[in-house]
Amino acid sequence: MMPQIDRSFVATPSGRVHVAIAGQGEPVLLLHQTPRSWMEFVDVLPRLGRTHRAIAMDTRGFGDSDPLPSDRTTIEGWAEAALEMMSALGYEKFCVAGHHTGAVIGLEIAARAPSRVRRLVVSAMSYVDAARRAAYAGVRVIDEVEPRDDGSHLTELWSRRQPHYPQADGRALLERFVVDAIRAGPMAAEGHRVVNRYRMEERIGLVECSTLVIAPGDDTKACAMAPRIVAALQQAQLMEIPGAGIPFPDQMPETFARAVADFLGRNETVPSAPT
Repeated sequence: MMPQIDRSFVATPSGRVHVAIAGQGEPVLLLHQTPRSWMEFVDVLPRLGRTHRAIAMDTRGFGDSDPLPSDRTTIEGWAEAALEMMSALGYEKFCVAGHHTGAVIGLEIAARAPSRVRRLVVSAMSYVDAARRAAYAGVRVIDEVEPRDDGSHLTELWSRRQPHYPQADGRALLERFVVDAIRAGPMAAEGHRVVNRYRMEERIGLVECSTLVIAPGDDTKACAMAPRIVAALQQAQLMEIPGAGIPFPDQMPETFARAVADFLGRNETVPSAPT
């Protein structure tokens, strides 16, 4: 029997954070892609909760979490807010698993607080260096659509995303995506720009913990970057998931949960979660 999901708000020094939590055991923080919310992990949480205390948060400015001030709406600001939230929950040491934008935030968490992150999982993470920043400067991002009174921007958003979603269950997955994108408002596009401004090449070498780099096979751009990410990390291994795409946690929740749980539970004594 899988554990139920409990949802709540966590008060932190910089604002309220919405979380969804399932299971008991070692805590693992789940971080979603832009412009999603904790709902990206709605089917992962109870599965991962069979072995871990699975905690999915809404990144600040997404879902139901309070936004940060504009000058702190950065990968560094999001990472610090996540650390605040885990401290408020009473977790000094934990694991992190992130997908796309969430993977970049997770990397920064591990880089700025190496004593707190036991293991890290980065799924479909881009490598953001000077070349990428230059290539994406001023370029229209995938979720950038101009709001229109007739609602046609929603059809445009759907059409821009649809080629990147699998045919099987594609409509249901896209419906989840559009709901989150509407709630995110301008952050649906800005979240991608935040990633593209990050100076990852200056931070990735600071990650000390063992890291699993997941390359979803049908997420072609992310998959191609994975070997470079592995090479830049101190302790990393690569796992390619055939058939997985951009919505990997939604698309294959059992596969995602099992990959994370197996890696986190591999041959190492883990700390106890607070009671």
